Amino acid sequence: MDKKLDFKPKIISAIKNYNKKTFTADLMAGIIVGIVALPLAIAFGIASGVSPEKGIITAIVAGLAISLFGGSKVQIGGPTGAFIVIVAGIIQQYGIQGLTIATLMAGVFLILLGVLRLGTIIKYIPYPIVVGFTSGIAVTIFTTQIKDLLGLTMNSVPGDFIEKWIAYISNIGTIDWWSAAVGICSVAIIAAWPLLVRLFKLSPLKSLPGSLVAIIVMTAGALLLKQYAGVSSIETIGDRFSINSSLPGAVVPEMSWTVIKSLVGPAVTIAVLGAIESLLSATVADGVIGDHHNSNTELIGQGIANLASPLFGGIPATGAIARTMTNINNGGRTPVAGIIHAAVLLLIFLFLMPLAQYIPMACLAGVLVVVAYGMSGWRSFLAMARRNPKSDVTVLLLTFFLTIIFDLTVAIEFGLVCACLLFMRRMAETTDVHAVINEIDLNADADMERGNLEHLTIPDGVEVYEINGPYFFGAGNRFEDIMARYGSHPKVRIIRMRKVPFIDSTGMHNLENMCMMSRKEGITVVLSGVNAKVEAVLKRNGFDSLLGEKNICNHIDLALARANEIIGN
Repeated sequence: MDKKLDFKPKIISAIKNYNKKTFTADLMAGIIVGIVALPLAIAFGIASGVSPEKGIITAIVAGLAISLFGGSKVQIGGPTGAFIVIVAGIIQQYGIQGLTIATLMAGVFLILLGVLRLGTIIKYIPYPIVVGFTSGIAVTIFTTQIKDLLGLTMNSVPGDFIEKWIAYISNIGTIDWWSAAVGICSVAIIAAWPLLVRLFKLSPLKSLPGSLVAIIVMTAGALLLKQYAGVSSIETIGDRFSINSSLPGAVVPEMSWTVIKSLVGPAVTIAVLGAIESLLSATVADGVIGDHHNSNTELIGQGIANLASPLFGGIPATGAIARTMTNINNGGRTPVAGIIHAAVLLLIFLFLMPLAQYIPMACLAGVLVVVAYGMSGWRSFLAMARRNPKSDVTVLLLTFFLTIIFDLTVAIEFGLVCACLLFMRRMAETTDVHAVINEIDLNADADMERGNLEHLTIPDGVEVYEINGPYFFGAGNRFEDIMARYGSHPKVRIIRMRKVPFIDSTGMHNLENMCMMSRKEGITVVLSGVNAKVEAVLKRNGFDSLLGEKNICNHIDLALARANEIIGN
């Protein structure tokens, strides 16, 4: 196995044959994606519990790092809706400095995942777990936006999901109808924008995101209502936050071992979710552009991004599917488009950021409600709940409810444990152990020498058992059950292992116990069809001494001949 570091940023190969035509396509895609990312970065920043500029700083710094060091040609990185719940929870419990340290730790964990070549393994997390916590996140995001969407007057919003809804219902009488109108109209504009573009043939504006259109229209509407109708109840970003458009310097937070230990859980959650979301995004992108991303390089790039972002006051970042698809659909084909997207956001941040103070909070809540709807994947959720096996549905529902009732950290920890247990169960199910009665069918047998017979008769006093698949945990107990069901008291017990590709320590232990128990009962065990790899493992563990070298055979003919020799035929 190649032990070299698997770090090959896509930008290196992408710029080798770079030309003016490709740059023009990347330029247009980068500008459009930058515009699309603007309202989302602001909304995600505020919803996460930080100031709006921190969302944009994250998109700039992390987006640049992911394009420079990532393993996908078209991945666009930045803050995403999936992190809202995590970030808000960390800030509530550990403060901004705790979030900074947790994000730095997550960056280190992501780099380690890439260095240890675990990129491919991350993608094998069961789909019900991914759907479960993604849908749970969507419900949680929607829940957090109700106060701003309806303009409710509340002293504080409880952190618990159920308590939050109880508080909303208790304060429903404080609804501000102007704010509610702004929020509902924002959702309507975003939903109707693609239809309006087609209906009125506004093809030059089809790349303009509905979220940005909603923000422009609702901000202008709120200003007009305030200026000419005296409506002052519509809360804006400027009413809640002080906007700062100057670039911050890099600051390394003070860390102690006690703080680091307390933040391991949140950091692992950020790292795992970031890895899953970025690799899913890159995989979807591969299917569209016909390319293959480097999973390990992508994880290292994501790790670098999450080391850089918090140093400048940013929040966790990962690959964003919606922005990545926007990049592809507008012609982006190299990481240069992602770099241009970061540059566009930087220019907006430096020169237009003060205008963000006029954006209504209800409008941003509307944007996030649409994001939550898109994340929910309710069609996939319902289809999976109706059609899949009960075990998958159970995992889906448990992950979903753990996410919304407790938090994403608990859900991901549960999900990872479930992934391991499901893997072990499915692997154990691939191994079949059965008794061969009376005759051995030689059709398609790979471990026999004579080809002129269709069947071999099993002599009296001989039992034959066959193992199909890896001989590891679970298979040993099944073997014992089969022997107890069919076994009498033979003189020879032949174990056919022609379809055993490997044997682990648990399988070795079970096989050794079975051989020793058989010997105590006066039964000789003969192994048949043992491949070279498995035979080497058996000999390293002393099976040649335990059974005798003559009793480890390469094929069934030798095993039966040896059995006849033992019983004296």
